[in-house]
Amino acid sequence: MNIPILNTKLHIPPARSKAVLRSHLFERLSEGQQGKLTLISASAGYGKTTLVSEWLAGCRRRAAWLSLDEGDNDPGRFLLHLIAAIKNIVDVNDQGVWKALQSPQPLPIPYILTSLVNAISSGSDSFILVLDDYHVIESQTVHDALSFLIDHQPLQLHLIIMTREEPKLPIARLRAKNRLTELRGNDLRFNRDEATLFFNQIMGLHLSSAEVFALEARTEGWIAGLQLAAISMQGCSNTTQFISSFTGSHRFVLDYLMEEVLMQQSEKVQTFLLHTSILDRFCGSLCDAVLPQGMGGDEILAYLERSNLFMIPLDSERHWYRYHHLFADLLRQRLYQANKDKTEEIAVLHTRASHWFEENDLEIEAFRHAVAAQDVDRAATLIEGKGMPLHFRGAAQPVLNWLKRQDASTLNERPSLWVIYASALLMIGQADGIEEKLSAAEAAMKQIDSKEVDPDLIGHIASIRATLGVTRNETDTIIAQSLLALEHLHPNNLPVRAATSWTLGVAYQLQGDRAAARRAYTEALSISKRMGHLIITLMATLGTGQIQELDNQLNLAVQTYKQVIELAGEPPLPAACDAYLGMARIFYEWNDLEAAEQHIQQSILLAKQIENTDRLSDSELFAAKLKLARQDILASEALLTKVRHEVQERSFPHLLGEVQHLELLISLHHGNFPEAVKHLETSEWPVLQSRMHMIQGNASAALAILATLYDQARAKQWKNEQLKLLVLQALAFQVQGDLERALQRLKDALTLAEDEGFVRLFVDEGKPMLDLLTEAATRRIQPEYTGFLLSNMHHEQKLNDFAIHSPPIRFEAFSDALSQRELEVLQLIAQGLSNQEIGERLFLALSTVKGYNRNIFDKLQVKRRTEAIARARELGLI
Repeated sequence: MNIPILNTKLHIPPARSKAVLRSHLFERLSEGQQGKLTLISASAGYGKTTLVSEWLAGCRRRAAWLSLDEGDNDPGRFLLHLIAAIKNIVDVNDQGVWKALQSPQPLPIPYILTSLVNAISSGSDSFILVLDDYHVIESQTVHDALSFLIDHQPLQLHLIIMTREEPKLPIARLRAKNRLTELRGNDLRFNRDEATLFFNQIMGLHLSSAEVFALEARTEGWIAGLQLAAISMQGCSNTTQFISSFTGSHRFVLDYLMEEVLMQQSEKVQTFLLHTSILDRFCGSLCDAVLPQGMGGDEILAYLERSNLFMIPLDSERHWYRYHHLFADLLRQRLYQANKDKTEEIAVLHTRASHWFEENDLEIEAFRHAVAAQDVDRAATLIEGKGMPLHFRGAAQPVLNWLKRQDASTLNERPSLWVIYASALLMIGQADGIEEKLSAAEAAMKQIDSKEVDPDLIGHIASIRATLGVTRNETDTIIAQSLLALEHLHPNNLPVRAATSWTLGVAYQLQGDRAAARRAYTEALSISKRMGHLIITLMATLGTGQIQELDNQLNLAVQTYKQVIELAGEPPLPAACDAYLGMARIFYEWNDLEAAEQHIQQSILLAKQIENTDRLSDSELFAAKLKLARQDILASEALLTKVRHEVQERSFPHLLGEVQHLELLISLHHGNFPEAVKHLETSEWPVLQSRMHMIQGNASAALAILATLYDQARAKQWKNEQLKLLVLQALAFQVQGDLERALQRLKDALTLAEDEGFVRLFVDEGKPMLDLLTEAATRRIQPEYTGFLLSNMHHEQKLNDFAIHSPPIRFEAFSDALSQRELEVLQLIAQGLSNQEIGERLFLALSTVKGYNRNIFDKLQVKRRTEAIARARELGLI
């Protein structure tokens, strides 16, 4: 694990400062702050780390330092360490991206980095981020992530990358834009003057010019060789003889000098160095745990730091350290050579380290050392964790990497490992291979005495299968496997029990048993809150909000959705897309279209970050409905076409009914009535069939369908469906001409809708509902609420010309509404006559003509002559 460094520098006494020695390079580094990136690329031992550390010590700018290793090829680990480093400089919201990084579900890298960029941009002070040893990164995903950060790099941040190899980053583009400062091997080499200054003033060796020249020539200015030579000569009585024997390529010279430096240390220090070389990082107490008793970890660390013996501090408190990578490589090589016939002794060191990390609640590092010790039992135990499995805490990939290296026979001996294998695959969203691993676990369990099989293992297998069922909307599978899981899981296996209660809630919700779903979500919440399982808490809270919305508890659902958004942090985790969608639906129902628009756009943004689900289609479908309500017909139609393609392409049949509904509305808006009716003749959705019958004037057929649907909804206690069906029944009775029964159904609907403030449920039904509400207001049926609804309807920019309940082939109602004289005036308006000309033609006073105009406009629900003409033509009046 890498620990960030604040204002870091190598521990070199002030008297040995290299500020004068490398002043021209310091100037280059300072000038480079005007660009985005400073790249320092050179072979090992050219002093990259020392150069930057010394420069940072004197530049008085805040800095975060991240030393990379091979483990950082895991994108999740790289991002975790990157943001941990920056978090010491920038106030990264713990409820946002930091929480997202600790989610067991993989999150899109652009989402995380965008959040980080926003956090940095909000700060006022500039700072430097140093990435050391970038050459260890081979992952293209990590290269792409860093390229994304560079492309979107805020002004407050300057990046310094140190590497031995050319990084796979947009270097050429930055160079072309003059946003890059480069220091290469030739820049970093010591020339003769610098070598003289280094040997004689900094290291105090007092070498002659010839001796300095010889060393400089043989090392070609390679700083590590010079430094190692200087260290070795500090204890050498015959420097001339040493220099004359100093030959060979710098790779072999490194090996030779490392041997010389190491062998000059006491036996106690050598033992310390070799044994602690197995550690990627170390502190005094960890060294004491790994080494034989009496070694004195803190004492030796202090000595090594004073001696500047290739040890680098990893924090400003100088608690954690690591060895220079080259030195660590040599130490490990010697350790393994010295114990090539006694590998168990090295395993003992790793086991001791594993126990120390476990006792200090650093289970991931404990697991890595158990793996290095080849202790399968201990590794398996650590994976299971203390209450929370290791792969539930962001270590899914290391766990999978280890499991992939195991022979099938090893896993067969421990069926739990097969189950962990499947669970880790599920955690990273890789469904392929999960069932294969579960089947392997079951086969292995059959080879074991049934009395020795842990029932919890059976429960865990069933829970994983239930979660797989959720991804496929397989209700029966989810319920059967969830119940099987809860029957076998240990009472204290809280993480899996919480997840299983949630899957059961999802199944009941899909099944329409909302009361059972609510109970399951409540149980999942109770468990997950008790153990701090964020994701299940969030998902169960979301499910609860959806049930509340379906039960017409709009105000309560809004509060629950807000809890989900708060749990998701700021910016929210992608899983919060459904909460934003729910908020959009409710604000739409309250006729707050601006708020609905804000929430649906956030829902779409988050849904795009979730792969292989229907969430984006669902959000975009509602966005199309919202555009239609705002009279943006072309945009609605275009978005709806896209959604229909996705619904058909990806097999989301549960969304098809709403797609067809919106397509019908758009067809009616365009006046394409026969095509709209034809479109629904093959519809499998009974509500749309009832609307089709109303369009055709067949109220009896519509009422027959609606009566059956209402009885079903009441039996299942589907409160939202009951309310919608009451509204449709009122409109169907209106079409039938039975005004009294229409008003009774409307009254029942108003009674259910008033407390929660439903608006669009009525407004979206258009002119027929306007007429019905007007009559209800006349009869003083819930006058305050009907008045409120009528006010909303009159404020519509254009009153639902496409309302599907107005039979397009029956225009008698409109012609009856206009008097004969008004029809005559309307005909003359269409002919283009002015008010004065109409008065002269019909022998009417000008004021009387204007009065007829107002009446006509009110009845046609228009404001201008051109609108009146268009509306009259649409209705067949002219």
